[in-house]
Amino acid sequence: MAKETKDYSKYFDFSDAKVLSEDEHGKTIRIKGREIHIISEPNHRESKKRRREDVNVLYETAVPAELQEIGKGKHYIVYTFGCQMNEHDSETIKGMLEEMGYSSTEDRKEADIILLNTCAIRENAEDKVFGELGHLMHLKREKPDMLLGVCGCMSQEENVVNRIMQKHGFVDLIFGTHNVHRLPHLIKEALLSKEMVVEVWSKEGDIIENLPKKREGLRAWVNIMYGCDKFCTYCIVPMTRGKERSRRPKDVIAEVRELARQGFKEITLLGQNVNAYGKDFTDITYSFGDLMDDMRKIDIPRIRFTTSHPRDFDDHLVEVLSKGGNLVEHIHLPVQSGSSEILKIMGRKYTREIYLELVRKIKAAVPGAVLTTDIIVGFPGETDEQFDDTMSLVDEVGFDSAYTFIYSPREGTPAAVMEDNVPMEVKRERLQRLNRAIEKHSRKSHENLRGEVVEVLVEGESKNNASVLAGRTRTNKLVHFEGNKDLIGGFVHVKITDAMTWYIKGEIVTETNAAPALTH
Repeated sequence: MAKETKDYSKYFDFSDAKVLSEDEHGKTIRIKGREIHIISEPNHRESKKRRREDVNVLYETAVPAELQEIGKGKHYIVYTFGCQMNEHDSETIKGMLEEMGYSSTEDRKEADIILLNTCAIRENAEDKVFGELGHLMHLKREKPDMLLGVCGCMSQEENVVNRIMQKHGFVDLIFGTHNVHRLPHLIKEALLSKEMVVEVWSKEGDIIENLPKKREGLRAWVNIMYGCDKFCTYCIVPMTRGKERSRRPKDVIAEVRELARQGFKEITLLGQNVNAYGKDFTDITYSFGDLMDDMRKIDIPRIRFTTSHPRDFDDHLVEVLSKGGNLVEHIHLPVQSGSSEILKIMGRKYTREIYLELVRKIKAAVPGAVLTTDIIVGFPGETDEQFDDTMSLVDEVGFDSAYTFIYSPREGTPAAVMEDNVPMEVKRERLQRLNRAIEKHSRKSHENLRGEVVEVLVEGESKNNASVLAGRTRTNKLVHFEGNKDLIGGFVHVKITDAMTWYIKGEIVTETNAAPALTH
């Protein structure tokens, strides 16, 4: 029996609130003594609509001159939850804060502004954020002038915003994924008004270029598109990130060239569904395969991408990836389930057979290709036999690693009203079996590398041993080896001597001793 359909209108039931003012700039209300200025609020029905309106590309300054001194002498902290897209958004948020004069700190007591950049994809991510807010409430009492904000995907959900307004009145600022570029103006509004400021656009925004970013390390993320139009039945992302919008090729290429000039060694192209890139262009024919072909011509050692949807992974892209060069041999290809019946209920729009055929094409075209994936266990109605289909697919593909999850319903998705009829103990047992299978394949893959020489980008000291260096291969495998600290930031060739489950060990070889096996 299906659950009762959620009534989203109740999330903005302000029966206990007093409306103080209302005009074209929003409304100001009072809840439990806290004044809240709602410039715009999330609307679930609006966020599901896909409009035919043109998406404008704007080249504007996000931090006007009059706001560039507002944070002088002040400090910020940004806590990031969730995926690489959230990490990338945090880089933009930090870039704007620093243009406003704020400096980074790790000391909460020193911070003048703390922002939580949130994830909505799983229930435990939401629980973590509300737990964090509980801790920060005490800090806010000690330091009432500190600004506390919540942004990211959770902010796009009506129930979350309402819960914060009703139960967490000490929060000063709520903004969504479509209006990150509005942050400087929202900070000014919150500082001047002393009210909680809420601005969440449900309609996806325009593409804003030239936003400042604070990037650190050797690797950089480059957003190539926003949003997702796939509407998998378990996923809230199309509602929190909006419809698919691709950045113009010239802007992506210019950004990657600039990162190459700055000395970055590795670029990851980001999108909720990167291989749908370009499908929304009306004036040019230019696909993700075309973009990757252009990436090959840029002088940067490694280019990778995430995340791709099997349905949009076309033959042209496979052909381009087969050219190698700086295009690495690691492909993250989420399957979610090995059962065609479950894939259909999930709305994935491919079958087990189609997925396996795609894997065959990739492995045939890209020597040494390493595949990783995402898998959900315990989806509503999943039988033992359907889970066995997932286990057999894992064995057939031989994934090197996987993000594995127990299904949890997200309000606002079609799956949330399905009967969640797989008992939790069954879900946990399936997850353990799946993880053991993934570990087996990971270990086997690493064992196969013994004696091979691989190219490693040296990232820093090992977390557990300062005398050991750690780096990544082209296929994103973690390698530990002994070496001088001055190697950090460069490439070395390492001969693999030992295989662990989640990393490999090796020793540095000189160029004259061995030729690198660049496909590892």
